[in-house]
Amino acid sequence: MDILASFELASIGSALFAIGLGLFVGMLCGALPGLGLIIAVTLLLPLSYTMGPVESILLLLACYQGAEYGGSISAIVLGIPGTAMAAPLVTDGFAMAKTESPGKALGFSLYGSTFGGIFGGIVLIFFAEPVARFALKLADPEFFLLGVVGLLAVAAFGAVDFIKAMISVALGLLCGMVGIDLFSGVPRMTMGVLALYDGMNIAAVAVGLFAFSEIFVMISAPMNSSHTFTKGDMRIRLTLKEMVYAFKAMVTGSVVGSFIGALPGVGSTVSGYLAYSGAKAASSKPEKFGKGSGEGIAAPDAANNATVGAALLPFLALGIPGSASIAIIAGAFIIHGIQPGPQLMRNNPDMIQAIFIGFMATTVVMFFMGKALTTVFARALVTPNAFLVPAILISSIIGVYSSRGQMFDLWLALGLGIITYVMRRLDYSPAGFLIAMVLAPIIETSFRRALVISQGDYSIFITRGYSQAIAAIILATLAYAIFRSVRRLRQQRAATSES
Repeated sequence: MDILASFELASIGSALFAIGLGLFVGMLCGALPGLGLIIAVTLLLPLSYTMGPVESILLLLACYQGAEYGGSISAIVLGIPGTAMAAPLVTDGFAMAKTESPGKALGFSLYGSTFGGIFGGIVLIFFAEPVARFALKLADPEFFLLGVVGLLAVAAFGAVDFIKAMISVALGLLCGMVGIDLFSGVPRMTMGVLALYDGMNIAAVAVGLFAFSEIFVMISAPMNSSHTFTKGDMRIRLTLKEMVYAFKAMVTGSVVGSFIGALPGVGSTVSGYLAYSGAKAASSKPEKFGKGSGEGIAAPDAANNATVGAALLPFLALGIPGSASIAIIAGAFIIHGIQPGPQLMRNNPDMIQAIFIGFMATTVVMFFMGKALTTVFARALVTPNAFLVPAILISSIIGVYSSRGQMFDLWLALGLGIITYVMRRLDYSPAGFLIAMVLAPIIETSFRRALVISQGDYSIFITRGYSQAIAAIILATLAYAIFRSVRRLRQQRAATSES
């Protein structure tokens, strides 16, 4: 299938516009500490309603990739990571910016991000179909168990406190069941509110969880606070020798990022640190790490962007979002009546092909936008919170209201924002809540349908070899979570006794 045939579902012009807009918003929000990836994707979700399915998905994926690179800008220029994913490159990035030039450090970051994005896209293209073909062999018991794996993985690997993360997951599952029961047609937990008959509006939920709660965090700090930086030499440039020098680190980071990205709940932050350690171990100049090593910048950035493509594997092939960002992107699929999973891969090959090609195009466009606009994004770092807060608030309100045109959604987003602000201060997991809410219909439908088939016999969930393998993964994840919780408790007790 050629490129033009793949884009029959989305004109090349509109697809490129969606990619450019997504990259711009993602880079800008990624560069501004305190905003980041989740808010960027959340703000663009309502806009995706007005687009075709392919364009809306490319818009959010481009935002995802752009934020991964954008977070590196403030990490390098200020020593403050714009996103959690950029934290692993602060040491070498900021050191190189001070000792040599911020432009060179940003060059290693941009080239690493581009290489990792292309690598992750290739992994996605070559492995999505085999994974989906395997998924077609699975039945409802396996899909229920896979959903449980996704929830446990997010709580075990992506949260500070496993117990609090599981409480967040339970609340998300509960909210995901609000609306009409698919089996009986009876309204559930709607409290007589007609707006809840179709379930909670995912745009309102996402904005409340991440945008509104972040606004409350920002207004609790000094509103006139902003960051300053020395302009220096911001022009991005690398010599051929420097690119060759960083090549091995880029490959290391891309391989690590692709592997970690395919595991639900682990995410870019983990892959970035692992890539940094791997690049240091494989480097011929490990002594330069921590002092401004180009390899120490390129490896985690390559891992971060490779994670994006790999994270789409379980989502597109199995229908399981492994992170909050992918869960929001899942909302774009649901809005357009598309259910991710093996049936999508089999029944809509043109759409999948268009997404693959658009994903690769996004990486190329990101490279040129990064070279042209990085200085602009760096200057945005001096914007005070007094200007950022109203801008985020207005765009959030417009986005939520335009999604369904109902005032109830605004009140829902505001209420969730207040609750989430408290949850964040108490180390609960908003990401776990959102992922559980998205997965709730899949988990519930698979669970109930399996019991209908087995006439109430619960052994159906462990009778087949596939089910037994997934059940073993669930037990291993639980064991790891318990071990991690016990170790954390011991460390807290040790710290308390020493003080």
